[in-house]
Amino acid sequence: MPPPRWAAVGLGALALALWPLASGSFGIDLVTKTMIYAIAALSLELLVGRTGLVCFGQAAFFGLGGYAAVRLAPEAEAASLVWLLPVSVAVAALYALAVGALSLRTRGVYFIMVTLAFAQMAYFVVHDTPLGGGSDGIYLNVKPQLGFGGSTWLDLQGALPMYWFTLACLAFTFALLGLVGRSRFGHALAGIRTNEQRMRAVGFSTYPYKLAAFTLSGALAGLAGFLFAVKDGFVNPELLSWHLSGALLVMVILGGIGHLRGAVLGAFAFALLQELFKSEAIFGGFAKHWMLMLGLTIIVSVALLPRGLVGGGSWLSLRLRKRVEGA
Repeated sequence: MPPPRWAAVGLGALALALWPLASGSFGIDLVTKTMIYAIAALSLELLVGRTGLVCFGQAAFFGLGGYAAVRLAPEAEAASLVWLLPVSVAVAALYALAVGALSLRTRGVYFIMVTLAFAQMAYFVVHDTPLGGGSDGIYLNVKPQLGFGGSTWLDLQGALPMYWFTLACLAFTFALLGLVGRSRFGHALAGIRTNEQRMRAVGFSTYPYKLAAFTLSGALAGLAGFLFAVKDGFVNPELLSWHLSGALLVMVILGGIGHLRGAVLGAFAFALLQELFKSEAIFGGFAKHWMLMLGLTIIVSVALLPRGLVGGGSWLSLRLRKRVEGA
């Protein structure tokens, strides 16, 4: 990553680290939720931007990570993060492995529809069976802790510890995907995205690479789902709905496909636009039509910035240069 991009990432991380000092409880809660969605968007960016696979079932892995956290946690005492977090992530990863093993045998729109079908299957399992508590969902009675020798090092019951832990998970996800992109595995994924037939012709078996990327993506989405369940202390079937899969895809597109920074930026832009258009103080009674305003704004943004918000700066400088040269 060139120095200017590292500087932008560093400034963003610094702003997030300092945010609790300048914000109240609502702001902390909003940014915590947005960082969770940013992790989920990064997990989808691995498929869409790095591998060229448009998955429309990412919410299934997100929701399963959350449901695993709630279902596996004891009802009367705090579970340990040492085992609850990796097990919840593993549940999402195993489902992603099974879904990927079947869906990756298809391509194009068929792949999109198969991933959507598996996500809807998981949705109706938790919606229509006692396993997921039905449409009412289930509560996490006691939030997990990290401790050793009888002393508690991290208690996610508080808003600030949850904020810092989520920020650490976001930094970990960003760094992990950055390392993946620079590895031999990441270069193979880039080749698959560019021309899979050519990769096969030079001797690469592309299926295992795609399956590994799909499983890693599901694991990271499960991490986001775990954090969401712990933050709210509650899960319901809507966490697995296709609406969330669509929202995550919009975040990636809005920020700029092919950029890790774009996925994070898209998640924050999406969340801020939601809060803006829901504000009755600004839009009055028309705020109830916030989805219409959000949709129109996204359409205009994509039309004006085809490379997303990340490419907005270079697009603007190019337009200004052309105007100066024309003058």
